[in-house]
Amino acid sequence: MIGALPKALHQQSDVEIRVILPYYKKVAEKYGQQVTDVFWTFIQVGWRWQYVGIKQIVVEGVTFYFVDNGDYFTNRDEVYGYADDAERFAYFQLAILEVIERLEFVPDILHANDYHTALLPFLIKEKYHWRQDFSAIKTVLTIHNIEFQGQYDKGILPDFFGMGTERYEDGTVRMAGCFNWLKTGILYADQVTTVSPTYAQEIQTTEFGKGLDGILRMVSGKLSGLINGIDTTLYDPMTDEHLVAHFNATDLSGKAVNKASLQKRMGLPVDADIPLIGIVSRLTYQKGFNLVVDEMENLLQKNIQIVLLGTGDPKFESDFAYFSQLYPEKIAAKITFNLELAQMIYAGSDLFLMPSAFEPCGLSQMMSMRYGTLPVVHEIGGLKDTVVAYNQFDGSGTGFSFANFSGYQLVQTLFYALSIYENEPNTWRNLQKQAMTTDFSWDSASLNYLTLYQKLLA
Repeated sequence: MIGALPKALHQQSDVEIRVILPYYKKVAEKYGQQVTDVFWTFIQVGWRWQYVGIKQIVVEGVTFYFVDNGDYFTNRDEVYGYADDAERFAYFQLAILEVIERLEFVPDILHANDYHTALLPFLIKEKYHWRQDFSAIKTVLTIHNIEFQGQYDKGILPDFFGMGTERYEDGTVRMAGCFNWLKTGILYADQVTTVSPTYAQEIQTTEFGKGLDGILRMVSGKLSGLINGIDTTLYDPMTDEHLVAHFNATDLSGKAVNKASLQKRMGLPVDADIPLIGIVSRLTYQKGFNLVVDEMENLLQKNIQIVLLGTGDPKFESDFAYFSQLYPEKIAAKITFNLELAQMIYAGSDLFLMPSAFEPCGLSQMMSMRYGTLPVVHEIGGLKDTVVAYNQFDGSGTGFSFANFSGYQLVQTLFYALSIYENEPNTWRNLQKQAMTTDFSWDSASLNYLTLYQKLLA
C-alpha cells in the first residue's frame, strides 16, 4: 500500500503527497546509493537524546523520507519483532512530529498505518496541542490487521513520550490493563479505515474484533472499509519478466506454456489436462491451512496436482513436506519464499487456494485473477469483497467460494471447481477472462481514499 497508493495519488493534480518511513536495513541495502541526506538532529525520547537523520529519495514523482537511526532500524535484520519495539516505534512517531516543520511540509492530512504509528493522532492532540501549525491537521488511521494492537505498560507514557498517565488512568488509552496503541489511535483519529468493507463490519463483532469491537461500534460513524489495489504494472501477464511466455485475456496460449514450465520446475508430470492448484502463502492457522492439511488425503484422491510455496508454522511446514514425499507426483512443496517462483505459480496454475479463517483484504487472490488463475476462497473479509463466486445461471463470476469455515465445505467447493474445469472448458475460459479484466488497480482504489480525504477536509 505504501508503495502503490502514493504513486496513484500523485497522478491526481490537486494532491501533493509525501511518505515517511524508518530507514530499515533492507531499505538501506537497496536504496543506500540513491538516497540523499536532508539534515540531522537530535530529539528527546523520554529522558534520552536520540539521533535522527533524515534521508530522501524521489521515486516515480513521490518524495519518500527515511528516519535514520542505526540502533533502532538500520542495524536490525528484521522490520519488527524485537523486545524494544515499543521504544523503536515511539521514537519513530516522535521523530515524525519533530521534523515535519523542518521539512517545510505540514500536511493537511496525516495518514497513519497500524499500531506502529497509531499514536500520531493522540500525540498531535495531547502532546503537541500547543503547536499552532498542527491544529488544522486531520488524521486517518488504517487498520491492516486488528490482531496486532501494540499493548504495553503505562510506564512508557512518561518513559518514552515524556507525558503523564492521565489518559491511562481515566481509561481512554487503557485496555485489559495495558496502554493499547491501536485503541488510542482509533479514538483519536478523525477517520478510521480498514482494507475491505466486509472486514470493517467483521471487526465490529466479538468474533473478529479482538477485544476492540465495542470501541469500533462506538465510533462506527468514522469507520469505513476501502479495498486495497495491486500494482497492475508489476503484475501484468503481458510484461512480467518472471514468466516464460506472456499472455492476456484474449490469448491464453501463453498460460499453458507457463503451466508446463511450472510442472517441470516443480518435478511434477507435465500434463496440460491435469488441473494444477497453486498456493503462495504464509502457512498459518489464520490462512486456513489446518483445513487443507486435514483434507489433503481426500483431495489427493482426485487427479490433481498441487504446488505450494511458503513458510510459517513449523507444523504446517512439516505436514506439507511429508505429503510431498508421500505423493511426489501430485504435490510439490517449497518451504521457502521466492518471488520468481511465486509469479510462476500465479501464472501457471489453474486454481489458487486461499481458505483463510480471516483475511482483512488479501492480495494473492487479486494477483492470481490477474493471471487467469481462478481463486477458491473462504467468504470472509476482503476475499468476499474481491472474488465473485461463479453463478451457473448467468455465467458471472471470477472464482469459487464457500461460506462455512470447514474442511467439508472447502473440499466440496474445490471439487465443484474441478468439475467445471474438466467438463465445461468454455465456461472456464469465460471465468478466466472475467477475472483477468476485473480492475484491481490502485488507480481505481486510490479514488476511494481521495474521496475520503476530500470529505475529511470539507
